[in-house]
Amino acid sequence: MADSPIQRTYRAACPGCGAAVEFRSLASTHAVCGFCQSTIVRDGDALQRIGKMSEVFDDYSPLQILSQGKINNVGFTVVGRLQYKYREGSWSEWLCALDDGSTASLSEDNGSFIWSKAASTQRVLPKPQQWVLGNTTAINGRAYSVASIQEVALMSAQGELPKLPPIGTSFPVVELRSAQGEVISIDYSTEPPSLSSGTSIVLDNLQLTGLRDLTNKTGQGGKEVKGRHFNCPNCGSAVSVKLETSKSITCGSCNSLIDVSQGIGGELSHAIQDEPVKPLIPMGSVGTLQGKSWQIVGFQHRMGQEIGDEDESFGWSEYLLYNAKAGFQFLVDAEDGWSLVKPATGAPEVKTSRLVTYQGSSFTQQYAYKAETNYVAGEFYWRVERGQKTYNEDYASGKLVLSREQSAGSSGKEVTWSIGSKIEASTVISAFKLKGQEAKFDRADVAPVSFNGGTGMGIMGWIVVLVIIFILLSMMSRCSSNCDPQRENCSSSYRSSGGSYGGYSSGGGHK
Repeated sequence: MADSPIQRTYRAACPGCGAAVEFRSLASTHAVCGFCQSTIVRDGDALQRIGKMSEVFDDYSPLQILSQGKINNVGFTVVGRLQYKYREGSWSEWLCALDDGSTASLSEDNGSFIWSKAASTQRVLPKPQQWVLGNTTAINGRAYSVASIQEVALMSAQGELPKLPPIGTSFPVVELRSAQGEVISIDYSTEPPSLSSGTSIVLDNLQLTGLRDLTNKTGQGGKEVKGRHFNCPNCGSAVSVKLETSKSITCGSCNSLIDVSQGIGGELSHAIQDEPVKPLIPMGSVGTLQGKSWQIVGFQHRMGQEIGDEDESFGWSEYLLYNAKAGFQFLVDAEDGWSLVKPATGAPEVKTSRLVTYQGSSFTQQYAYKAETNYVAGEFYWRVERGQKTYNEDYASGKLVLSREQSAGSSGKEVTWSIGSKIEASTVISAFKLKGQEAKFDRADVAPVSFNGGTGMGIMGWIVVLVIIFILLSMMSRCSSNCDPQRENCSSSYRSSGGSYGGYSSGGGHK
């Protein structure tokens, strides 16, 4: 890709080590030397060293400094990177210098990408503490839902930077989402706060060149790494962290759930899991769904209680799937069938208390319930805790499923919407090569039949159906919250395939 004639490159020696430091974007005010990690501020043609930056946290991102691409027929070059963290995870913002002289940000969070540019508004923005999670607000005449209110901190940076918040110092970030899939991020590290507006984008559509080579010997994708190793704080057995972005992992020997969000150099917190649950699909299995290769890297079993009916409980399982380019999505196993879902970028438009619209479809609320994680296996890109509680709502539109999940308690600062569709058990069996195990995967995922006679069943046929339903309901009513999730999904009421559909959106959203 040829350099734009209107774009000037400024080069000077690093005040720290003397290596060449380049500024390709006129909007860049800071840079991090790639050799000595010196943080440099530009004042005209002079460079001044103001400190040293922590090295970036290595991950599976295919992007790197000097990667080039094209959007809307305008070329761009990746010139910088900011890495942020918050309690549940982290994310990166890649600064892009466009050939027309403007700049944009490509926000990356676990395989999902948001292309955004600086925005402005005439209204006076509320203080961070005045925002209410889940409420609707208006920005420049468009309705947005308050999706996330987080305290974040700059973790590290590299390349050219349009801004440089104090490293390690937390500041509020509020994220708004619209029914059209737009994301507005409000950054309170400046006064007045700065805004950016963006939409989800597929990396393959950016015609990128100069990407990192992430292909490993299995062809699954991901770096050839030996992994991070440490001893389990409960039993002392060796534990290996394979995914660089993992924040939680379980010990393969004693099933303890270990928090690795703060690194593995210090004391590790853990929770003992006494009742191991055996996933139907083995951890590490690789299967093909929707034309992509997915590996199962995490598993959690969750229990739910319908709002207003605390005596009744039900359960379901979620498999965390990973693909190097497509990121993460979830395979959900509930008693009425299987679903393949992923976090949504936007937020549906609420029409009534039980009706929302999203991407041209109307969804009706099926269930509202409290959920709690009671068993975890594998690795997760957010901090999974046993006993983690959320408030969930499930919506449906034919085979499409939509879920709203809000974190509970003092950490309840994020609302995650997820979208997906039902899939047949036979599709799951075929994808993961589990032929011969059909009985284990069979669910109540048969399409409902009509009473208009179209099925050809007579009165006696319907009597048989009603008797079977009565027997099934009687059997299900015997299950309580004390059931064994290793043998069953612990369901005491028939319900749709609910679940978190993606857990937390990790790092200010950016999903």
